[in-house]
Amino acid sequence: MGHGTAEERQREIVRMARATGSVDVTTLAADLGVAKETVRRDLRALEDHGLVRRTHGGAYPVESAGFETTLAFRATSHVPEKRRVANAAAGLLGDAETVFVDEGFTPQLIAEALPRDRPLTVVTASLPVAGALAETGTIHVLLLGGRVRSGTLATVDHWTTKMLAGFVIDLAFIGANGISREHGLTTPDPAVSEVKTQAVRAARRVVFAGAHTKFGAVSFCRFADIGALEAIVTSTLLPAAEAHRYSLLGPQVLRV
Repeated sequence: MGHGTAEERQREIVRMARATGSVDVTTLAADLGVAKETVRRDLRALEDHGLVRRTHGGAYPVESAGFETTLAFRATSHVPEKRRVANAAAGLLGDAETVFVDEGFTPQLIAEALPRDRPLTVVTASLPVAGALAETGTIHVLLLGGRVRSGTLATVDHWTTKMLAGFVIDLAFIGANGISREHGLTTPDPAVSEVKTQAVRAARRVVFAGAHTKFGAVSFCRFADIGALEAIVTSTLLPAAEAHRYSLLGPQVLRV
């Protein structure tokens, strides 16, 4: 390319980041025909606008009202980390008998890690979670009804929230597209946000589990404050100092 405005270049960078899940400075500089420093400047500008998060040598896209990764894509990124986090989160079950499992890939892994040898009722809006757990034959599954969102295969809208409002749940395992100290837990879609809000409201205990990439990211709809969480489970890729800052707001922070 080597031509076009900074704006065109930046739009192209966002498009590539969203298409592939991440971009690196060296490849971008070659593809766009500009200096690495120019690419770095572009990434800084895009980060300031909340469109990407910079990493060492590159960037990855931030989920927003206009862009959300699919469940299929999430099942390919940071998988070993997410599995460690999910196993540790499942370990916080305690004596809970009724459990809400959120939509998303990490919650799906939590569902897989739940014990099969004790009475457990799982309430979920996620079709993949309900399907996987129903096959165990030992876990009672309550699937919340409603409109099914294509990207995440989870139910939303007033049917879902109304059904959820009728329950008192011992423990909710919640996922999010972003978690930040300032803005709490956020997600791009208002319909999803309402289901999550209702789940947090219905639960006695709330545990957030997610990969380190979620931290500091802010999406469109806030559904819970950090103080509403009993625990945050993530990996050691979240710096200890940052984990400590979250713990000051109330929750226990586990890094695995």
